[in-house]
Amino acid sequence: MSTRWQYQVVEIKPGMMGGHKQEVVQEALVRPGQQGWELVQVVSNGPIVPLLAVFKRPA
Repeated sequence: MSTRWQYQVVEIKPGMMGGHKQEVVQEALVRPGQQGWELVQVVSNGPIVPLLAVFKRPA
């Protein structure tokens, strides 16, 4: 039997001058982890656009 998954994408916005502060990124990753989500991928398209963190957990 195959496992079914739920997915969640969290957008992590950059600072006013671009770039991503470590504390902001860490908080955005810890919060879903405490809810049972597992980080799958972080997508970065540049320093002035949001990061996309993709999480999954069994449905």
